Amino acid sequence: MTGTEFARLSLNTKTTNSWTLREAVEGAAAAGLPAVGLWRDRVAEAGVAESAKILADNGIRVSSLCRGGFLTGFDDALDDNRRAIEEAAALGAPELVMVVGGIPHRDLPGARARVADRIGALAPHAAACGVRLALEPLHPMYCADRAVISTLSQALALAEPHPADVVGVVVDTFHVWWDPELPQQIAEAGRQSRISSYQICDWLVPMAADPLMSRGMMGDGVIDFASVTAMVSAAGYHGDVEVEIFNADVWSADPRGVVETMKQRYRELVLPGLSA
Repeated sequence: MTGTEFARLSLNTKTTNSWTLREAVEGAAAAGLPAVGLWRDRVAEAGVAESAKILADNGIRVSSLCRGGFLTGFDDALDDNRRAIEEAAALGAPELVMVVGGIPHRDLPGARARVADRIGALAPHAAACGVRLALEPLHPMYCADRAVISTLSQALALAEPHPADVVGVVVDTFHVWWDPELPQQIAEAGRQSRISSYQICDWLVPMAADPLMSRGMMGDGVIDFASVTAMVSAAGYHGDVEVEIFNADVWSADPRGVVETMKQRYRELVLPGLSA
């Protein structure tokens, strides 16, 4: 196979968490990757303008910016989310990943209602900036503290009032692999043209003591990447495939070796399921 085999592979900066933004972008370029998924902390360290210059100098595109969200509290989160939308636009990121927030004061219905209201308030600004809000359902174990959206079905229901190019959904294998309705919901997301991002990493057994840090390299856990990737491809998604791993062992390893392992596992486990 030629170098085009990695034409859709994106390095999320969390996977090589010890690297600065410059190191991650230059590392991706050196590895022959075309894209990175950025986190706002790394962008803030470098500055938005300098980050954009680093990307341009290395010929690297941005698959997504993470993260906006945390809309469920009683504080005003809208200003920070508007800034995140503007940062995404300045960086050329087509998608702003939205981790919507957990449950304040034991009020799950109220938290979900605030998410819907605040997505509605942010959507016009996102549309004006040319950035899509990408709603990410997280595994139900994160419902209390990180995301009151747990399934693609819930994310699609929140997205439905808005145009598909303004509000989409994220398919992250770590968070959705368990859902018995996953085939139907990925197909529906594709039918609505709402798949904003396809993120991949594995579910480890046993899990780490901190569930947040239990994401593994593809092939080290239980997820069937061939089948999920085939679903996403059949749904019409032709965008980047972003590897996002939270794992202390991965973070402490040599980032260059991590990237090479990522490429190998992508080639073996994910690439065969992608449509042209």
